[in-house]
Amino acid sequence: MSLAIFDLDNTLLNGDSDHAWGEFLCEQGIVDATEYSQKNDYFFVQYQQGTLDIHEFLEFALRPLAELSVDRLSELHAQFMQVKVEPMILTKSLSLLQKHRDQGDFLLIITATNHFVTAPIAARLGVDAILATDPEIINGCYTGKVAGTPCFQSGKVTRLHHWLKETHHSLQGSSFYSDSRNDLPLLELVDHPVAVDADDALTHTAKQKGWPIISLR
Repeated sequence: MSLAIFDLDNTLLNGDSDHAWGEFLCEQGIVDATEYSQKNDYFFVQYQQGTLDIHEFLEFALRPLAELSVDRLSELHAQFMQVKVEPMILTKSLSLLQKHRDQGDFLLIITATNHFVTAPIAARLGVDAILATDPEIINGCYTGKVAGTPCFQSGKVTRLHHWLKETHHSLQGSSFYSDSRNDLPLLELVDHPVAVDADDALTHTAKQKGWPIISLR
């Protein structure tokens, strides 16, 4: 059994679930639409440019989780899945996941987007496990803070190494699919890196290194 690792946003999904969750909160009137939308777009551009301050972003992105009850969040997320996530799911992504499943691989999503947003998406896609940025939870409630190492850039490598020790999986024969320059640390770690509908920086690196470049669109 080999590890088949996948980034989520703009890789398996035709869109960014983190940014879409922010849009959804605006549309539902949960947050101030004008102010929140501007900040949501600001951080998204930073992410695309590879300049995102992950801690500054998480302070912004996790705050709404602390301001709503768990039951209300659950209701909102169920609606979010139908309205925002389902249209992002790609037929070719499902086929790629099934291909690795048929090969007997272990399917792992590793994403910078927080676990609240992404865990139900991972379940919908039928993967075996997910590593995501963990929001802090105290006494069953979100605090608006992050717990542990954010699953972003080199943090993905850190989190993966911890997970490998805990689960006794190996990177031998491993593959990783991603669209983003932010994932270069992990792409350089696995045996079979694959650029998927990649940004310009990752496309350039993939061509230099001879990595496969594919599209799931």
